[in-house]
Formats: sequence, structure tokens, C-alpha cells
Amino acid sequence: MRRKYVRALSTTALAAVMVAAAGCQDAGDGGSTEAEACGGKIAIFGAFTGDNAGLVIPSLNGAKLAVKQHNAAKPDCKVTLQEFDTQGDPAVATPFASQIAGDASFLGVIGGHFSGESDATMPVYQAAGLAMVSPSATRIDLTQKGNTSFFRVVGHDGTQAAAVATYLKAQSAQKVFVVDDGSAYGAGITAELGKALGPLVVATDKIQERQSQFDATVSKIKSSSADYLFYGGYTREAAPLVRQMRAAGVTAKFIGPDGLYDPAFPEGAAGGAEGAIITCPCLPADKAGGTFAADYQKEYNIAPGSYGAEGYDGAKVYLDAFDAGKQTRADILAFVKSYDKQGVSKYIKFDAKGDVDPTKVVIWAYEVKNKQITALQELKVS
Repeated sequence: MRRKYVRALSTTALAAVMVAAAGCQDAGDGGSTEAEACGGKIAIFGAFTGDNAGLVIPSLNGAKLAVKQHNAAKPDCKVTLQEFDTQGDPAVATPFASQIAGDASFLGVIGGHFSGESDATMPVYQAAGLAMVSPSATRIDLTQKGNTSFFRVVGHDGTQAAAVATYLKAQSAQKVFVVDDGSAYGAGITAELGKALGPLVVATDKIQERQSQFDATVSKIKSSSADYLFYGGYTREAAPLVRQMRAAGVTAKFIGPDGLYDPAFPEGAAGGAEGAIITCPCLPADKAGGTFAADYQKEYNIAPGSYGAEGYDGAKVYLDAFDAGKQTRADILAFVKSYDKQGVSKYIKFDAKGDVDPTKVVIWAYEVKNKQITALQELKVS
């Protein structure tokens, strides 16, 4: 069921917020009585429910944690974070984007979390002058279309694919079979891996989103005698695919990118995912900076998962903008473009296209052990 969302602030309520904001003081001005603008409202959108929500919830929680900590430290300059559940569907994300863009109270956006929904909504947000800071959308061309309002705090599929290729070669892979789900994300990451692996890719195949039976694909994999199967896509299809592979006697090592970094993957695979490798341009919880991991654990009673630290950093960019007195979409967009600061996941600084500094990108390999996704090793980023 799709969530219901709170309507935009009434005129009276908005006026009250504006009056409160006008009375905020700069805590660092030595007691000055000069009024300073502070606080604001940001939107966050992504797959917060649905089959692939487990990949996104840690990022949402990370952003919520950052806002909660900010508001506790600065109660007179509160920031509002409003959630929009797209279920990762571009068709759902687009009308939400129009709603957010048309509401002048929104000053920035965290998202999208998936590449398809990001691609579909970028033109809407750019036309409205709203910055988008994505914690996890990785398709390369998102930052190659000339959009001037989209930024991401993670490495793109090109860096991840190169790291995966280096890993596979180090494992002495002989034959790699590549499958993707036809999504913007899945097709993108597998295309990049194909470029990096060259002749090691012995065959490819495509499935469809929401497909549940994979007899034809499993037969092709088995016939190829591949020692590795790389799957580009999300958990919903990956779990039954690997389960059916194992049932058919396919022993090829299973490897996939960050779209599988979701507790539902090993659970849905019913043991078939044991030993599978998942790569991600996201940090293990214990590698994040400061007290983030402990704070997250305390707040949610669970360790941060995929993109928890990156979601926190995405929110922090806007929180720093508000703390700097930025109160218009144009000023916040300019602030994001010039952002230059250490985050909990990495040093955050964007290039002219909106990509985070490639020298700061990290890629990690995780392994499924006892139905748990555990950190294995950091991968070399070429």
C-alpha cells in the first residue's frame, strides 16, 4: 500500500514557521541580537517499501538520524525531512517530483536512491532550481547529461565495474556469464563490466523485472560452464534466480553489485546465496567516521546497512547549508556545488558534473555467510 503524505503547510502554519525562522539567532555570534535565518525543509524519496526496500531503508535512516541530531543541537533552527515513498518506480517518483518542485517550502532533495527514478525526475528538479543529492544512484550517465542540479556522494558504475573486474581477475576467473534485469541500473552496470572484462565474458542474457522463473537463463548458464555468474539488478529477481541455479546443480560463483546489498537477498535465496559476493561503493559500518555507527546502532537497534553513512552525508550537506544561513533554492544549490568537507563516509566534494571526487571513492566486497552480509575486503579502484 502506498503511503499517505502530509499536505503542504497551510498559509497560517507557513507564516508561523517563517516568523520563527526570522527570530533565530546565530549561536556563534557572541550574543548578537541580529536576526539570522535558519532551518528549512527538505524532501527525501526512494523505495521505502516494496521488494527492494531493504537496500534503501539504511540510507533513509541515516538521513533521519542526521536531521534528528541537528534539531536536538539547534532546537530553534529545526529542519523538516519529508519522506516520499516511490517504491523505486520512476512512474511513481515523477508525480512526487512535480509535487515537491511546486511546493516552495522545499529547499532541497535527497534522492533518488535508484538510477531509474533519478533519471526520470532530474529534469523536474532542475527546472525548479532544486538540488538533488543522491546517496546511492550509480548509473554513469546520470552525471553526463548536462544536468546542473544532480549530485551523488557515491562512486558511479564505472568505478564499481572496474573494481569488480580487478577482483574477478585476482580470483583467476576463467569464464564469466553476465545477466542483467533490463533496468536502467542493471543494464548499466553489466555494460560497464563487459567493457572491463573483455573476453572473460563468455555469454550474456537478459531477464525482466518481476520475472520469477528462470529456466531458460539457468540452462544457458549451465551450458556455458562458467565459473562465475555476475548478476546486475536487484534482490527481487536475484534471490529466486540464484535459488533456481543451485537447484539445477549450477556451481558457478555468484557475484553482484550493490543492488543486492539487502537482507532480503540471502533470506529469499533460501541458502542458495551462501558464499555469494556483493560489491558496493559503500562503507562497512565500522569504517564510517566519527560516532556514526554507534549513534545509528543506538537509534535503530541495528548496525547500519547499505548506504547508511551515505544517507547521513546526503542530509548533512543540506544541514550545513541551513547552518550557513542559506534560505533559497538558488543559494542552497550554489552551496552544494561548492561543498568541500569531510563526511562520515568519505570526503565530500563534487566535480563540475556532480560526481564525488573519484580519489575518495571506495568499493567494498561483502560476502554472504550464514544468511548475513558481512564485509570481506576493500577492492582496488583503478
